[in-house]
Order: sequence, then structure tokens, then C-alpha cells
Amino acid sequence: MELSLGSTDFLKVFKLLDTHDFSNTGSKVNLFLCPINANKFDYNRIINELIEPVADFAISRKVKKSYSNRPMTLSKVAREKFVEYKKNTGELGEFLLYCFLEGHLKAPKILSKLEMKTSTSMYVNGSDGVHFLKTPDNNYQLVFGESKTIKELNTAMSEAFKSIYQFINEINDKGNKKSGINFEKRLISDNLDHESWTKEEKEFLTKLIYPTNDGEFYVDDAFGIFVGFQITLTDELKKMSSPDYRKTIEEEVKSQVKKELKHIDTLIKKYELYGYSLYIYAIPFTELDRSRKEIMKGITI
Repeated sequence: MELSLGSTDFLKVFKLLDTHDFSNTGSKVNLFLCPINANKFDYNRIINELIEPVADFAISRKVKKSYSNRPMTLSKVAREKFVEYKKNTGELGEFLLYCFLEGHLKAPKILSKLEMKTSTSMYVNGSDGVHFLKTPDNNYQLVFGESKTIKELNTAMSEAFKSIYQFINEINDKGNKKSGINFEKRLISDNLDHESWTKEEKEFLTKLIYPTNDGEFYVDDAFGIFVGFQITLTDELKKMSSPDYRKTIEEEVKSQVKKELKHIDTLIKKYELYGYSLYIYAIPFTELDRSRKEIMKGITI
């Protein structure tokens, strides 16, 4: 089954600074850095590369196929899905998580929530999207997405893990029952016809959602996590030469994420997430709120 992402060129503008492996589940933390130009984070380059994947994320393969001879209309329909970018602070994180799960992890999209939304309030309690991944032992994982864009890295990570715990246990902050992972699987199953799957692909996906005991393969739940956080630039840093600026920025964010590894381990223990593979993508931004709006505006206009 092919990726929905038409091109992985967007990865070329982000620099992979560090990868940390932890636990026995294949979990990883991948730290990427935005492009830098003349001591500034170059968000225009990011916007230019993210325009193409918008339709892949926001529109189902089936709908994309129906617009195959009308690319400008397809672009308009996809961008309209992002029309509430000023009100919804999470959609950039959802979009970037999709891009990295498909472009870096090579986990094809089954469903993204944005393609189903008719209002900003729909499915807000569920995952940000669902992908699947074939593992090295020829088994599979259903990868549920969770994204947080919060200034403090520590807080963003805490909120992401809390959301995952509540999603798995189908509870809210007060411990009351709410829809969660089982609702999500029913949602995927009920909406398989929204995609252009072949009969064989639908049968395969049904087995991923509701595994059988025929011994063909095993399926485990897993999570893709995107964390966008803020890095604060001092006047001294801004006045450095370009090479020193880049080096200092890289060392600073690598140090931040390295310090966060113990916190991640603590969160895994706190929420008893043993056995789950966690694919974490972390990206620092300058002036997070402004940058998020700038990028979202750039890919929707």
C-alpha cells in the first residue's frame, strides 16, 4: 500500500540534529531543526515546501483522484480545510506530524481527521490521524497521532503523554468516561469507503483494526507524537556570525531534548505505556505563536 504523500521533498529543508532510542519497543525521539538564513529561522522555505503536501493531508485519496484533472480546484478545496488556522492552534502540529510519519517513518495514512472535519469542533477528543507501519519482523502497528505545540518543551511532552493515556483508557481529566481508542477504531472501520482502497486493501486494513488469530501477522497499537516548542534568542546570540549562530542553536536544542529524555522515561512509567512504540518528532520554533500563524497563513493563501 502506497504512501498518500506525493513527495518527501519537505524533509530537505529540515535538518535532523539527533535521534535517541529508548526502551525495548523501538521508540525514538527525532529532533529536527528549521532552516536558518542570516541568523533567522527561514519559515518561507518551510512554507514553500509544505504547500504541496496540503492536499495529501487534508483530502482523501478518493477525493484527490476525483480532482485529478482539476489541480487548482483540488488545491482550493484542500486549503479551505485550513481556513480556521487563526482559531485552531493545533492544526500545524497535526499537519507536520502527518508529514513526518509518512515522509520519515514511512507509515501510510489510513485517516486524517482534517479530511473529515466540517467544523473545528469535530473529533477534537480523538487522535490527530491514524497511520500503519510494517515492522522489521513483518508484523504491523496502528500508529495514532498526537501533537502539541506549546512553548515549554517539558509541558508539551507532559500534555502529549497525558492525552495518550486518556485516549487509551477512554477517560477525561476528571476520570470520567469518554470516547477513545475503541471509538477511533470504529471510526476508521466505518470510513474505509471514503478512501479508494481495493477490495484486498480493505480486507487488510480491517485485519489491522480488528486483528484475527489466523497467525498471518500481529498488530500492536503505537503512537506518533509531534512536539513543537519555543527557543528564545538572546541579543548576544543574534549578533553572532552565521556559523557560530547555527552551531550555538544546534547545541542548545540538542541539550534541551537530551535533558528531556529522563522526563519521557518518567512519563512512560507514570502512564504505564510499556509495550507501546512511540515515534516522537520535536522541532523548535522562534516566537512560536507568531511563527505558527505565519506558516499556516502561508500555506492557506
